[in-house]
Amino acid sequence: MQHFFVTPEQVEEEEITITGSDVNHIRNVLRMKKGEQLEISDGNNKKYLCEIREMTADTVQAGILEVYHTDTEPACRTVLFQGLPKSDKMDWIVQKAVELGVSEIVPMATRRAVVKLDAKKAKKKTDRWQAIAESAAKQAGRGVIPEVHDVMSFSEALAFGRTLDHVFIPYELAEGMEETRKQLQSLKKGESAGIFIGPEGGFEVEEVEKAAAEAGAAPITLGKRILRTETAGLFVLSVLSYLMEE
Repeated sequence: MQHFFVTPEQVEEEEITITGSDVNHIRNVLRMKKGEQLEISDGNNKKYLCEIREMTADTVQAGILEVYHTDTEPACRTVLFQGLPKSDKMDWIVQKAVELGVSEIVPMATRRAVVKLDAKKAKKKTDRWQAIAESAAKQAGRGVIPEVHDVMSFSEALAFGRTLDHVFIPYELAEGMEETRKQLQSLKKGESAGIFIGPEGGFEVEEVEKAAAEAGAAPITLGKRILRTETAGLFVLSVLSYLMEE
């Protein structure tokens, strides 16, 4: 069944008004007709089974048939702090991280990041990544659309990390898988966790030390193999999803 997102303000007692680009998608891409059913999320973990009643060039009116709460969201809030990678790797990272249940994504400028974005390019990239997050959330049946934040400096990201209950920073020089297990298993349901991932060149030693001193980041190992930047964060999200899954 086709899945769409709206804001709570678009939800009325008996119907939902869909606007924006989804209208064109429903009418001209999917070629849906009056009477067809679709699923709508309000971004607050509530879903609606609806039936199309009216369509215009600008809106789709969908009557509410059934209301239910979603159970697709993880039991903990996870924030992926991703060092800016080269090429279009960030597109793939955003898509897969959303599928794996990430709550928020923070693109992050680090010392070894090859990609340098000015304000104009960064805004354009962020808008693209947010659109990818929305599409992935629809596909995965998420109850919310994870937010892709504006690009942050490493210091800004650490300040954000200080607001979270746990911060993990995979690092190729970290040792001790048993300590890594202990750190990841310390996350409890209802808590929050930040995952700091370096770009292709990884983190510099000073950055890891700064993350530990300023945000309480725990260096962890991901095993005997060195993972690419587009794999490392997804590895940690997968482990946390396994640990937290009801």
